[in-house]
Amino acid sequence: MAAKSAGSALDWGWNHSPATSAALVAGGAYTVATAGAVTGLPASHALLVAGAGAAAQVGSDLYQRRPVSHTVSRCAAWLTAGGWTATVLTYDTALTWGAAGWWAAGTAAGMTLARSLVRAEDTARTQRTERRLQKWANKQAGEWHERLERLFRLEGHEVEGVRPWKGDVGYTVRVRMPSNTPELPADAVRKLAVDLRLPKGGGIQIMDGEVYGETLIRVTSVDVLAKVTDLPDAAEDTTVTSIYDGIPLGLKPDGEEARIVVVDDCALVVGQTGSGKTNTVNTANAGALRTDNTVVMHIDVTGAGISLPWLHSWAVDGTARVPLIDWTADTIEEAHILCDTVIAGIAARKSGHQDLLTEDDKLTVSHDLPEVLVAVDEIAELTPGLLRKLDTIVNTGRAVRVRVLICGLRATQDVITAAMKKQSRVRVGMRVSDPEELFHLFPTGGGRINPKAAPYKGCGFYSSPDEDDVVSDPTAFKGYRIKPKQIRALSVAYADRRPQLEPVFLDTEPALYYASRWGRILPRIYKTKQLAPATIPYTDLDVLYPPVDQFTGIPVTSSTEDDDSDIGPRVVAGASSAPAAVRQERPDRFGSDLLSDVLNAARTVDGGHDRASSDDATLIHADFGRVIQQAGAPEDRPSSVPQLLAEAHQHVVAAGGRMWSGDLAAAHGLEARAFGTELNRLLREVGVERPGAGTVRIGDDSKSGYLAETLAEAIRRYRDTQ
Repeated sequence: MAAKSAGSALDWGWNHSPATSAALVAGGAYTVATAGAVTGLPASHALLVAGAGAAAQVGSDLYQRRPVSHTVSRCAAWLTAGGWTATVLTYDTALTWGAAGWWAAGTAAGMTLARSLVRAEDTARTQRTERRLQKWANKQAGEWHERLERLFRLEGHEVEGVRPWKGDVGYTVRVRMPSNTPELPADAVRKLAVDLRLPKGGGIQIMDGEVYGETLIRVTSVDVLAKVTDLPDAAEDTTVTSIYDGIPLGLKPDGEEARIVVVDDCALVVGQTGSGKTNTVNTANAGALRTDNTVVMHIDVTGAGISLPWLHSWAVDGTARVPLIDWTADTIEEAHILCDTVIAGIAARKSGHQDLLTEDDKLTVSHDLPEVLVAVDEIAELTPGLLRKLDTIVNTGRAVRVRVLICGLRATQDVITAAMKKQSRVRVGMRVSDPEELFHLFPTGGGRINPKAAPYKGCGFYSSPDEDDVVSDPTAFKGYRIKPKQIRALSVAYADRRPQLEPVFLDTEPALYYASRWGRILPRIYKTKQLAPATIPYTDLDVLYPPVDQFTGIPVTSSTEDDDSDIGPRVVAGASSAPAAVRQERPDRFGSDLLSDVLNAARTVDGGHDRASSDDATLIHADFGRVIQQAGAPEDRPSSVPQLLAEAHQHVVAAGGRMWSGDLAAAHGLEARAFGTELNRLLREVGVERPGAGTVRIGDDSKSGYLAETLAEAIRRYRDTQ
């Protein structure tokens, strides 16, 4: 479903008020009288039409059960209009002042009468609805009082009200609990659902009220979550919003919209494969991009999957003037540059916008000073160094409105860091098979979650702070469905409202690489595909590539990161001539001093290996490159870094920072399986996990392999334990 244009269009609908409708009828009568006088229309025809109209009015009022007095009034108006028309036709006086005066008076009276009748009927209809609802609520309150007493033997409780939901899909029961029984038992959900005989898809949710001792029982009688609802994209659904309004994700069981707020807090989205997690992320993208005060950046090192649909209209079709996503990091190296720029931007905002913090200790978001929302997909694929930088953004960016939306398969410590989980008060858990995962994700209210309450693909639970900054209990929802075709249409609609980062944010050393970001990225993600002319302003410039740390393989975007480095940024003139993957050339071997420390696995005090005596020798037992036992004074002992790990790191650095397992084993002259088993064991010894389950992407292929950053992290940890 394509997004509809918000521009003006002709409206052929009969959208008239009662007063204008009466005026139109009067105008028609005057026209008939004028034209009929000229053409000799018999007066009986006007009486016949008026009589037919009055008869039709009686039938309509009887069908709608209107009061008799209202029916008489409307029929009298028809007959009056017909009588005036017949009189004018008889005497040919339509164009006289007397006939026009009576016509004007009748028109004014008809308009007033029509408005009064409709107002009276609306009031009566509202009163009837309220009386009906009150009668229904009183009946439900009595039944619920008896039900709670019968099922749970409650005494002293009071059902204070029953409120129906819109769409007639359920209702909420507000109960004041007795002091000796402040909560319902753990099995209350199951017992109540069985007692009510709820249909499949219905459910019970028990929540705390606004005061202690108040319990809200939400009853879902219609399965809203079973329906597939496309993201609304009519003209009224694509108007400009603010990030303060929240981001819609889908519908709750009561038909209300599920929204998350990411101004003050980070968001954590988890879900197993096939749960609809990626669709939820794209829905969140749509909500953030609909605003005019949010800059959206992406980190997805598995191929920029969450960015490509949003970039297509700009990069390929050329229908969008600017990229919807301000920056997308499709590789580990690009993610480091992005994170370094954001971290430096946070510090720059804190010092550069002090004059804007007079009324509040947090910046106020606007089009000229937008929030920066960094969406990270497949976080398990990131290296430890990147996770540390994301932790810095999460911990320091709140006051200057830089927030992170984190996506992972699970909310466990091996996937999500402690800082990310603690600072992410907005949490979304998609469909899971193990309830323990939801209990781990939601710290409060998770014990009452039943995964069967969200059984369909695209369903999940969410919690988010409300207007009073109180985190709500986890609530089930069904995410909106958003497809690539719809994303492309929305990209065109949202392109012209995209804000830009202010000069304060970009006046930092890492931001030197910001302007040429698309010159580095587009050749990688689109390869040989023809790019649209809209990309030329972003790619027709000198492309900068930062130098790379020779030991870790991490891009160096600031001179403070490596004081001894005299390597400046490498410039590639013209992005179109840049290869698909350009990296800073590295020396064949890293520093001689470090290499000497790593590789000297056995050394005597005086350096004479063949002359060492039994008294002053350092005794070493090694197993496949790892020192497992050694004796002698500390200054005589070799480096704690296993030789196999050090040499593997050397080969990976020389190969450009990433290397497949088979090639790395061949470089050592060892059998691949035995080599991989031993090297992986050395990594596990110091708690280092290979991102992406060890999959490394080189060019278009992905195989098991190693990154220089991963091996450097293990070396650092071995040296720290020395």
